[in-house]
Amino acid sequence: MTWTAPEVPRTDPPLVADERTSLDNWLAYHRATLLAKCAGLTGEQLALRPVKSSTLSLLGLVRHMAEVERWWFRTLFDGRTDLGDLYCPDEEPDGDFDLVDGAAAEADFAVFASECELADRTVAGRSLDETFDSHPRRGGPIDLRWVYVHMIEEYARHNGHADLLRELTDGVTGC
Repeated sequence: MTWTAPEVPRTDPPLVADERTSLDNWLAYHRATLLAKCAGLTGEQLALRPVKSSTLSLLGLVRHMAEVERWWFRTLFDGRTDLGDLYCPDEEPDGDFDLVDGAAAEADFAVFASECELADRTVAGRSLDETFDSHPRRGGPIDLRWVYVHMIEEYARHNGHADLLRELTDGVTGC
């Protein structure tokens, strides 16, 4: 039996909310949007690279965002140096995109869900003002607020890619 990406519920963020509630809800919305762009496609369809000059695929975006969730929330913010990369070993720094396999799509979606849940657990009850030593390219400390805003921006950008990839895959728009 061929695995198909499931439909996902998506809730609009509240129009009026405190800062933390707003950030949590916008992040959840963008996570769900990425999955909504994938809903109804088989693993093989998710792994398609419809733009011949690019390694982008919907499955690659899911894998990339699982990697990014781990990196920013758990590795950097929480200081977990024991985690390592999910899909991007030193010899394949773009493995999240380059090494997609439609047969592994269900497992990759489970990893994404797990990383989102673990990220949420990591930040639960922690102040948006809490800082950590930044990535060497950033310089200076970074607070949790910045990480939230960066993640929302990262999802928004990649969800735009997902719009185009989905339309090129099967003509569906507006999910």
